[in-house]
Amino acid sequence: MTDTTYGAKLQRDGKTYAIQTRIPAGIVTPEDLETIARVAKEFRIPMIKITSGQRFLLVGVQEKDIVQIRKELGDLGSATITPGVRYVQSCPGIAYCKNGTQDSISLAREISNEYAGKEFPGKIKIGISGCPRCCGESRVRDIGIMGSAKGWTVFFGGHSGFNSRQGVQAAAGLSSDEVRGLIRRLLTYYKCHAQPKERTSRFLERVGTAWLEAGKAD
Repeated sequence: MTDTTYGAKLQRDGKTYAIQTRIPAGIVTPEDLETIARVAKEFRIPMIKITSGQRFLLVGVQEKDIVQIRKELGDLGSATITPGVRYVQSCPGIAYCKNGTQDSISLAREISNEYAGKEFPGKIKIGISGCPRCCGESRVRDIGIMGSAKGWTVFFGGHSGFNSRQGVQAAAGLSSDEVRGLIRRLLTYYKCHAQPKERTSRFLERVGTAWLEAGKAD
């Protein structure tokens, strides 16, 4: 990887790249969509894919175009390949969904902005759901946040993929401010004790959950 290709992922053909956009909480404006469409047309990008993390993936980018495409995308083109918070996905929450009990969109935006560009031992995926239906996939994310009428429940160490596992419940009945504070403590403990490239689920497999139960993250 060079300075030119940083943040872009080499594709199977060994020649072209894919660029992920940064979409906090999965919310885009009409202007964002127009920008993405204009860039795709201008640089003849053959495919735009919506990812599971609620981002747009521009596939088939030529190496010579990467820098200019990022410039044209602006904040949408921020690189997110370093170990850290890759994305914060969210359901519509109480703002729009009839089943929502908590404001997942506002919380997702706040968390996304707080951790943008911060590095951790491994990549971190965060899912926020405004109700127990878990449309934000909260139970299988490194940090999972699920709303109910009683407040937010926070899970830690979830993971999808080949060896999936549900996150361990760290706390329940929290306010949004309390959630942000708990996440800071959880991620501080993880950052201090995790091995390089160790995801939160593997971290829990190695160190156990006693530190969560004993409140060492506080």
